[in-house]
Amino acid sequence: MSTEEKSLNFIEQIIEEDLKNGLSKDKLRFRFPPEPNGYLHLGHASAICLNFGLGNDYNAPVNLRFDDTNPSKEEQEYVDAIKKDVEWLGFKWDKECYASDYFQQLYDWAVILIQKGKAYVDSQSSEEMAIQKGTPTQNGIDSPYRNRSIEENLELFERMKNGEFEKGTHVLRAKISMNANNMLMRDPIIYRIMHAHHHRTANDWCIYPMYDWAHGESDYLEQVSHSFCTLEFLPHRELYDWFLNQIYDDSKVRPKQREFARRNLSHTVVSKRKLLQLVEEKHVTGWDDPRMSTISGMRRRGITATSIRNFANTIGIAKRENLIDVSLLDFCIREDLNKVAPRVMAVLNPIKLVITNYPEGQEEWLEAENNPEDEVMTYRQLPFSKELYIEREDFQEEAHKKFFRLTLGTEVRLKNAYIIKGESVIKDSEGNITEVHCTYDVDSKSGSGSEASKRKVKGTIHWVSTKHAVAAEVRVYDRLFTHENPDGNKEVDFKEYINPNSLEIITGYVEPSLTTAKELDHFQFQRLGYFCVDKDSTSEKLVFNKTVGLRDTWAKIESK
Repeated sequence: MSTEEKSLNFIEQIIEEDLKNGLSKDKLRFRFPPEPNGYLHLGHASAICLNFGLGNDYNAPVNLRFDDTNPSKEEQEYVDAIKKDVEWLGFKWDKECYASDYFQQLYDWAVILIQKGKAYVDSQSSEEMAIQKGTPTQNGIDSPYRNRSIEENLELFERMKNGEFEKGTHVLRAKISMNANNMLMRDPIIYRIMHAHHHRTANDWCIYPMYDWAHGESDYLEQVSHSFCTLEFLPHRELYDWFLNQIYDDSKVRPKQREFARRNLSHTVVSKRKLLQLVEEKHVTGWDDPRMSTISGMRRRGITATSIRNFANTIGIAKRENLIDVSLLDFCIREDLNKVAPRVMAVLNPIKLVITNYPEGQEEWLEAENNPEDEVMTYRQLPFSKELYIEREDFQEEAHKKFFRLTLGTEVRLKNAYIIKGESVIKDSEGNITEVHCTYDVDSKSGSGSEASKRKVKGTIHWVSTKHAVAAEVRVYDRLFTHENPDGNKEVDFKEYINPNSLEIITGYVEPSLTTAKELDHFQFQRLGYFCVDKDSTSEKLVFNKTVGLRDTWAKIESK
C-alpha cells in the first residue's frame, strides 16, 4: 500500500511511519482480542473490520485472541459465538489464541518482578487500597505491606497460587509509584485470588492476571506489532509500556498500543453490561433478538456482512468519539440488499380485490423478474387469478389528487399483470370495506407487446393471488430506543427510552415461491422493504423479519 493509492487514516499513518523507521513489513501482525463474556456488538464489528482490514491491506497475519482472565463471567458459549461472528463477517484469523495459553509464563514473569523488588503482595482490603491510592489531585499513600521482603512476597504469592487463601485476602501489586499523575500507575494490581472454574484451564489456577498485565504481555508473546484499542484505554498505555519494559528483549518486536475513538450508533446501546440487562430483564428475547446491536441479532434481522463492512469503512477511524446516525447503517443495508435480494410479492395489510370480468376458475402463471440488478436476469412464475390480495393502503374510495393508487373510476397496473379499474366496494355492517371490485383490460398484460400493454397509468401496485397465497408471520421491527442517544443522559436509566412499538407481529400473505425459503434468505417485498427468513420459520409456518424499509421513514416521524 502507498499513500498514492488512497488517503490514509491516522492508524495507517502510524504503521507507515513505523515501516519507514525500520520495522520490517514481514513483522507486521495485528490482533482482535475480545473477552468471551458476552456476544459481540456493532462496536466490536468496527474493531474487527479495522484489524482484519489492516491485515488484508498489508498482507499481514491477524490473531484472534480471547482475553479469558475473568472466569466468573466467561463461557465457551461466548467463545463459539465470537468465532462464528468473525467468520460470518468474512474474516480469517492466522492464530486462535487465549490469554490462558500464557498463564504459566505470566506467573513466571510476575515472580521475576517480585525478585527484582518491583512487585509485592498487598494484604489490605479493596476499600483500604482505594483510600490509600489517593485522588487525581492528591498523592497516594504507600501500602503498609509495600516493603515486605522479597522472600515473604515470594512465599505469599506461591501460596496464593496454591489456593491457600480466600478471595480478597491478598493481591499482587506492581511497585511503581504512589505519587504518579496517572492513577493507573499507582501500584496497580497484577493478580487477584479467584476460586472459579475456568472454561479452558478448569481448576488449575486460583489466581488470575489483571487485564493490564495480561494484555501487553500477550501481545509481546504473539509478537503483535500494533495493538489498537478504543480511546478509553489511552490512560492504560503508560502502564502497558511499563509492563513491557520489564520483560522486553530488544531482539524481538515491541508491540505498540495506539487508540481510536468509538463510533457510537444512534438509538442504540453497545455496552455488554446494558445488553445483558436487556436480555436478563426480558426486554428482548435473547442476545440474537433482531432489535439488538449484537452481530448475532443483526444477522438474524437480515443485515448482511457486506453492509456492516461497508458501514465500518464509511464511518472510518477517528480520534474523537461521535454519534453516527443509524440511518447511515440503514443506507448501507439497502445498498447491498438491493443488489442481492430477489424481488417477490407480499401483502402485509390485505384487502380482497375481485376482478369481476376475469373468467371464473381461470388462473395463469405470469413471468416476473427475480432481481433487475442482476447481471444475468432470471425469472420466476407468478400465479394470477380472479381474486387477489392488495395492500389496504393501496385503495381509497375517495382519494385526493396526489393519490396515484387504486380508487373508484381510476386505473392502475397490477405489477407484472394487467391494468385494472376500480368499480365498486363491499362493506360490512359497520361501514368497513371488505372487498374492492374492479375490471381488467384483457389486452393490457405486461410484456405482451400489445398497444394496451404499453398504455401509461399513474400507479402500479403489488398483489398476491388469494388462491395461491401463503400465510406468513411477519415481524416488523423498529428502533429499540426512541432517544437518539439513550446513554447520553446519565441521570436517566437508559431503559426509560425503550421503544414500546419496536416490534409488531402481523400475518401477511406471500407468493408461493417462498415456501422453499431457508433461514436467512433475503428478499425484497416489492414496495414494502427488505425481509429475511427467521430461524423460527418452518415448512408449516413461514416467519419473516423486516430488515429495513425501502426508505427512511423514521426521519419523517421525528420531524413531525
